[in-house]
Amino acid sequence: MGAFIFKTEPTDYAWDDLVRDGQTAWDGITNPTSLKHLRSARPGDEAYIYHTGSEKRIVGLARIISDPYPDPARPDLTKAGEVKFPLVDIEPVRAIERGPTLADFRNDPRFEGFALLREPRLSVVPVAGPMLRALRAMTRP
Repeated sequence: MGAFIFKTEPTDYAWDDLVRDGQTAWDGITNPTSLKHLRSARPGDEAYIYHTGSEKRIVGLARIISDPYPDPARPDLTKAGEVKFPLVDIEPVRAIERGPTLADFRNDPRFEGFALLREPRLSVVPVAGPMLRALRAMTRP
């Protein structure tokens, strides 16, 4: 099972919106590296929802419930024949009341070299290995 951090501006689509909607198609991704990560998502993978803007923290845990599929508004393919603008459907699992902040990640040596810190423009960040174990420990209920 994989895990990702999905970043969102809470004024565009917040954790509370996902809870209200029950599920959503995660769309609007344009960064090529983020799109590559999204193409690797699979049903059952974890999606930690991270609010950007003034919060800069993980606010909830969601589950990916679909394989990546083409955005109906942008059904293009890459030169390699992959879906250029994939979407995945997600559903909320639970809120994370005091989720780790960007400062927490920066100050924790377990996250040295973490893509969230190295490449701040990524909106989809994979999390694996020791960093995933540390993230899960930081977000336990």
